[in-house]
Amino acid sequence: MSTQASKLEALMDAQQRPAGATRVVAITSGKGGVGKSTLSANIAYVLARKGFKVGIMDADIGLANLDVMFNVRAEKNILHVLKAEATFEEIILPLEENLWLIPGESGDEILKFSDATIVSRFIDEAQMLENLDFLIIDTGAGIGDTIQMFLKAADDVVVVTIPDPAAITDAYAMVKVVSRIKNDILMIINQVKSAKEGLKIFDTIKKVALGNIGDHLELKLLGSVRSDPYVARSVKQRVLVCKELSNIAPAGDIEAIAKALGDKKEHKMLEGQKESGIGIFFKKLLGQF
Repeated sequence: MSTQASKLEALMDAQQRPAGATRVVAITSGKGGVGKSTLSANIAYVLARKGFKVGIMDADIGLANLDVMFNVRAEKNILHVLKAEATFEEIILPLEENLWLIPGESGDEILKFSDATIVSRFIDEAQMLENLDFLIIDTGAGIGDTIQMFLKAADDVVVVTIPDPAAITDAYAMVKVVSRIKNDILMIINQVKSAKEGLKIFDTIKKVALGNIGDHLELKLLGSVRSDPYVARSVKQRVLVCKELSNIAPAGDIEAIAKALGDKKEHKMLEGQKESGIGIFFKKLLGQF
């Protein structure tokens, strides 16, 4: 087992990628209780296991809980960096090989920083994250202004829902809001009985969205994740399904979703397309871009 210092060195001392190599993926939902954080954690783990360098940032404002899910203790978080009370190196928690947690702040104070000097220093410190291939953002649920700022700053937005009428309605409301800032939106249908059910729910949402929002919207199904009682147990036991229960159906479904994200990134690289990168992401988030 590597020490925390050596794992941080693995991030900072990796062969320098060009600026803008990090793809920022925000995972969100219209309502709580749809498994968004569980999916975020497992997708990040699978991407890391596939060899990508992955950071996962807890932006579930009001309920920052990824440290609990990964069974680690976060002494300080990103707000301490903004306040110059800690460095990025001090707050980042190595979780697995190629996987690091950036602890969030249970409140919206992070977005109140607009002083150019503070933001500039913060962006300079964030450069240590430029070696990441992916930054997965676990946002809060709903369509509040704070959440929208994270979604606007990200490269990809993934909306998660489940086969529940209220959740589906809220997911459509989220798609409608996101469509004002993004033309491309991805979806995951969680806790389905079958892939067929997931596709049916997605098709219903897409039909309504295209009819009311317009055909400029590119709404795509990233994947469906089948329901299994072991998933709920894994959350209570603070273990990752894709690590400890890799033989069950949901783990395979999440594997396929992570592969799709990895393939999408590599396809863009082959085409010479750049991601926005860590620096641009935080500048957008803090209102400096």
